[in-house]
Formats: sequence, structure tokens, C-alpha cells
Amino acid sequence: MEDKIIESIGYLLPAVVTGCIAYYMFNRFVNKTDGNTRATLMAKKNKEVLAIKLQAYERMLLFSDRMNPVKILVRIPPISESTQDYLQLLMSNIEQEFEHNLVQQMYVSTDAWTAVVGAKNAVLKKLKQVAETAINANALRETVLIDYSTSISPSETAIAILKNDVKKLLK
Repeated sequence: MEDKIIESIGYLLPAVVTGCIAYYMFNRFVNKTDGNTRATLMAKKNKEVLAIKLQAYERMLLFSDRMNPVKILVRIPPISESTQDYLQLLMSNIEQEFEHNLVQQMYVSTDAWTAVVGAKNAVLKKLKQVAETAINANALRETVLIDYSTSISPSETAIAILKNDVKKLLK
């Protein structure tokens, strides 16, 4: 009887060892495959997120360029001689474009968003200040164009910050 137990252990022991080795190898293969799948999914996700972020930066850059006082005054001529009518037209144009791009703040950095909002507010403030002393819409245009021909507009500063952020994203 003792011989039969020893003989059974002799057959059973290699089977148990082979089973343990097979389990270990299979488990390692599954974990490695799972890690590769995760890495592939993360790379794909990062690529998609980068594309969305770049698109948001493009839209913010376009908005900043379009609200540049020199460009907006050239692009939008006065509708009448009234300074207030022209001011309202310019302000509503800037506000509409801003509202259209409002959701982009989710994808751009806090510094970039702050720069864009600050530029928008500075441009609106400047237009209001000049409108207070301008005698008509054309005088408003001339004064703003002269002021910004000698200084950097806030929108150009925002554009520089946006470009800097994009360079960091692409590194």
C-alpha cells in the first residue's frame, strides 16, 4: 500500500508542477497583453485629447486675432455717424464671438484663458474710453487705430501666450 502511495505521488507531483508552471506562464501572458492594451488605449486617448486641445487653442487664437482693435475696426465699418451705434456694433461683435468660444476654456490652460479674457476686457474698455471723447464713429476708428499703431494690443499678448502654450503641448 505504501508503494502505491509513493507511486501515486510520483505521478501526481510532476502533474502539479506542470500545472503550476502553466498557470504562472498563462497569468504572465495575460498581464502583459493587458498592459499592452492599456498602453495602446492610453496612447490613442492622448492623441485624441491633444487634437481637441490644439483645436481649442486654434479657436482662441482666431478669436484673439479677430478682436484685435486694428483688425476689427478695418473689418467692421461704421453703420452710421453715431459713436454709440458703432461702439455697440463693435462690442456686440466681440461678445458674440467670445460666447461662441466660451466652451474652449475647458481645453486651454488657465493662464491662456485668463489672457484671452483679459485681452477682451481691455479691448472693450479701450473702445468705451475712446467713445466717450470721440465726436463721431470715424473719429473713434481713427483714435483707436492711432493708439494701437504705436503700442502692442492686448490681443497680441494673448496670442503670444496661446502660442507658448501650444509649443509646450507639442514638446
